[in-house]
Amino acid sequence: MKTVLITGAGIGIGRSTALAFGAAGYHVIVTDILEAEGSKVAIEIVAGGGSADFHSLDVRSTERCNEVVALVEKQYGAIDCLVNNAGIAHKIPLSELTDAKWDHTFDIDLKGMMRLARAVAPAMKAKKSGSMICMSSIMGVAYGWDDHIHYSAAKSGVVGLVRGLAVELGAHGIRVNGIAPGYIRTAQALSVEHSVGPEALEAAAAYIPLKRIGEPDDIADVVVFLASQGARYLTGQVITVDGGLLVGRY
Repeated sequence: MKTVLITGAGIGIGRSTALAFGAAGYHVIVTDILEAEGSKVAIEIVAGGGSADFHSLDVRSTERCNEVVALVEKQYGAIDCLVNNAGIAHKIPLSELTDAKWDHTFDIDLKGMMRLARAVAPAMKAKKSGSMICMSSIMGVAYGWDDHIHYSAAKSGVVGLVRGLAVELGAHGIRVNGIAPGYIRTAQALSVEHSVGPEALEAAAAYIPLKRIGEPDDIADVVVFLASQGARYLTGQVITVDGGLLVGRY
């Protein structure tokens, strides 16, 4: 049975991705800083006939990232797929953006991905196979976002991370790709305090060619594809999954 480790898997896109991998026959290592939510996802996968367990993980901790990966590898061998999904998006105007707040976002949204990639790579190299998938954003590949320059910058950094890892690890049979979601109905997007909020989110459907807001499942299914043999010659790419938003805005 193949294994997948997913960060930020307790809610939103991470949760849907965990359920999708469970349905696809993977053993799912659900990780999150949200212990109750993450545990519930693992239980849900097992209740549906799948295989999963939960590990509490704060991607800001190098020690904990290494520890979780080592525990998983000891039990299951090299991890087949890493999904770097954990992230935050806090609304902070430039006038209030301190070094500490900037660093907080980067520590989770970009450096956290590097920590996990660095931890899983040695065993993947030894096995000569593996897939890593990192979550960027349309705000990282195409748009700027007012009051979120730290988020946009970090998510742009994910694109560079994907490209660099793909080139460095390709000769070892490891593929690295990313996804840039558009407007997806998640707790983050629905937050009035930190994002667009419910009304603005629904209004966005009018200028999305597919005429609807994306659901977490819309992203999860693409993640599972990128991990599959169907994507065996695909690496170093960040795929925009946005219902046509970018190509439709002219």
